[in-house]
Parts: sequence; structure tokens; C-alpha cells
Amino acid sequence: MKTHDRLLLLLFGIAFWLVGTLWYRARGAEVFESTSLRYWINFAVVPIMSAVICILLLRWRHIPALDWASAGLLIALPGMFGEAILLTKFTAFMPRMHETSAGKYASFLFIAYALFLTLAEIVTLRAR
Repeated sequence: MKTHDRLLLLLFGIAFWLVGTLWYRARGAEVFESTSLRYWINFAVVPIMSAVICILLLRWRHIPALDWASAGLLIALPGMFGEAILLTKFTAFMPRMHETSAGKYASFLFIAYALFLTLAEIVTLRAR
């Protein structure tokens, strides 16, 4: 993988996390604290769409299949570290959501990161 691709993926990961976090800061209560149906639709659709966006980025940049696992980490790790910090002070960072929504938010994030990283690992393993 080229150095500028590594930097691009890392910057994309930071931007992707930041945009998603700001969106959930503004609209998270509507998703996590309204209806179960809205939550479960979000829980299913957003991780799939996030994975698709990340995979399209890897394909667009022509990242070799052998590098997808490490490329996936470059995208995901900024958000994973950011969310770890955010979850320690959930009500400060997400003032429109109740503290009790932190668990739902964390599980939603876990499935989103896990889905994409698992797919990237499978592609890398199959390439070997």
C-alpha cells in the first residue's frame, strides 16, 4: 500500500468518525430513544452502509486485497479510539441523549466496526 493511501485512509477514518459522531450528537435521541423499530432499522442499515462506503473507498484507491485488513484498521481505529473517549463522558459529548442510551450507542458502534473489519479480514485471508 502506498504511503499517501495510508494517510488518506487514516484521514478518511477521522472524518468519517467525526461526521457520524456529530450526526448522532444532533439526531441520536431520535434513533436511540424513540421506538425500538427505529433503533433496530438503524442498527441493521447503518453498519451495512458504512461497510459499503469503506469497501468502495478501498476499491476506488485500488488497495490490494492483501492489504485490506491493515487498510481497514487505518479507517476504523481513529473512530474506535474516539468512541472510547466519547463513551467515558457520554452525557458531556452527547447532551441530547440520556445516559442510559450509552449502551445502545456502544453496541451499535461495535457492530459497525466489527462488520467492516471482519469483511476486510476475510478479503485479506482469501487473497493469501
